[in-house]
Amino acid sequence: MKGILYILKRFLPPYRKYLFLTFTFNILTAVLNVFSLATIIPILQVLFKVNTKTYSFIAWRNEEYSLIDTTLNNVNWYVTQLIDSYGGGFALMMLAVVLVVMTLFKTGTAYLGSYFIIPIRTGVVKDIRNRINDKLLTLPIGFFTEERKGDILSRISGDVNEVENSVMSSLDMLFKNPILILIYLITMIILSWQLTLFVLVVLPVMGFVMGRVGRSLKRSSFEAQNKWGELMSQVEETLSGLRVIKAFNAERKISERFHSGSYTFRKMSNRIARRQQLAHPMSEFLGTLTIAIVLWFGGSLILGGNGVIDAATFIYYLTIFYSIINPAKELSKSAYAVQRGLASMERIDKILEAENSISDPINPQPLHFNEKIEYKDVWFSYSSDWVIQNVGLTIRKGKTIAFVGQSGSGKSTLADLLPRFYDIQKGGIYIDDTNIKDARLQDLRSLIGYVNQEAILFNDTFYNNIAFGVAQTTENQIVEAAKIANAHDFIMATEKGYHTNIGDRGGKLSGGQRQRISIARAILKNPEILILDEATSALDTDSEKLVQEALDNLMKNRTTIVIAHRLSTIKNADEIYVMREGQIVEWGQHASLYAQGGYYTKLCDMQGNLQ
Repeated sequence: MKGILYILKRFLPPYRKYLFLTFTFNILTAVLNVFSLATIIPILQVLFKVNTKTYSFIAWRNEEYSLIDTTLNNVNWYVTQLIDSYGGGFALMMLAVVLVVMTLFKTGTAYLGSYFIIPIRTGVVKDIRNRINDKLLTLPIGFFTEERKGDILSRISGDVNEVENSVMSSLDMLFKNPILILIYLITMIILSWQLTLFVLVVLPVMGFVMGRVGRSLKRSSFEAQNKWGELMSQVEETLSGLRVIKAFNAERKISERFHSGSYTFRKMSNRIARRQQLAHPMSEFLGTLTIAIVLWFGGSLILGGNGVIDAATFIYYLTIFYSIINPAKELSKSAYAVQRGLASMERIDKILEAENSISDPINPQPLHFNEKIEYKDVWFSYSSDWVIQNVGLTIRKGKTIAFVGQSGSGKSTLADLLPRFYDIQKGGIYIDDTNIKDARLQDLRSLIGYVNQEAILFNDTFYNNIAFGVAQTTENQIVEAAKIANAHDFIMATEKGYHTNIGDRGGKLSGGQRQRISIARAILKNPEILILDEATSALDTDSEKLVQEALDNLMKNRTTIVIAHRLSTIKNADEIYVMREGQIVEWGQHASLYAQGGYYTKLCDMQGNLQ
């Protein structure tokens, strides 16, 4: 109960109006049900002629009798008047009409109670999905190096669906069943407090047994959801690496790995489902046992002849008690379902409550790029080992600098520190005299354009991919950017031109075409600082020539940071920084660096003579 209240406290406030209406109609439902069932007493008295008392009308406002006694007396008086005037058949017909009318109102209010709970259920689930999505967008890139992509997808799909199907579908547990139970219980106390006291001693046993089973279900559900996340990760890896799997004839290996995980998940699911199925027979048995005990005790009170309760009232009492059993059973069944939802919510909270170390400062400083970018004694590590060590360098505005070195030397990491994809542990990075940690992330990243080795495109049109991230643009500007990037001709050769869908990750395009769309996107953004992360390393010679020409157009009059494996692409850089094991070991222009005969010379010689 504590867990579901915590969830609802976080997500219910926007739906207070629906919550109030749900409570109101559920209270009306319970009250109308009590009064509609109350017609059983006079009906039984008429049928079996067990009431031979003589009644006289009592004024509604009097101090001698309570309101309940007055109401019961006047109802009995009215029924006896009907019998005396029109006969027992007519009196039964009138009582039946009252029962039908009351039931009509009760079912109507019950429907309205459920009607207004639906916007709460769907709204809370929508809010959870939106919060997960928004949180994923704000979390630093480092978070996703620790998490499996498939597991994240599992949380936003499977776990949210589990919350919807269990916690949200069990809202009656909070907004309907407790109200019904409370009002029925008050009615039972009014009818016979002795019998109700006996019932209250028996009922908690059922709740205790159901609670023990529910707690074990939550533990199993958490393990099962984690296993489902692993399976989703395997599927994501299979889809991403399908070419490699087929090339190495590894289909059998991948299949066996998935089948093994799927079998384990099936065993977990069987265990959970069997415990869930135990809820209904267990609650039905315990409910029947309780009714049998109440029948015995209540019958003893009637047979004892002590006037505590008469037969007709006892039958009405049993009807109310049976009505309280159903909400109690639903309450226990909901407790089972909620345990699964709470286990899923714990996994969702690992995302929602993840710490975001990269955020805007409390008092952000204005950021302007007029002179230079400075790395001052920069140290950085992903976990324990230093990836960047004591790096210091200055990049003048309008210059092109390059980072070269073997894989793992820290080239891309050093560039990723500038837009604060990661935060450094020591030192500082400055644009002019402003530390980038003192500026708003949006201001910082608006200065920077990025072209990666792998062109990241979206399942959308050429137009929307090029315009991505630019708030206001025209088609003429997009066409101009595509022309500068050498992309216009192949775009126009497609069926719908700029409004042609390029497929998932640009799958309908070649590598060179995808890269030129990525360059067109950077051109349209018109950034002051450009980062090219091995933008041509994955291309063939012909594509590289077209892409390099597009890059040359993009780099004009910009401050450019180039990360390169192919050293031939950076021969004309204003400054080349040679990196090794996270440190800058050499720097200068190509000719002077090569002439030194050092580490840079070895790199050049490994790729052929680049003098």
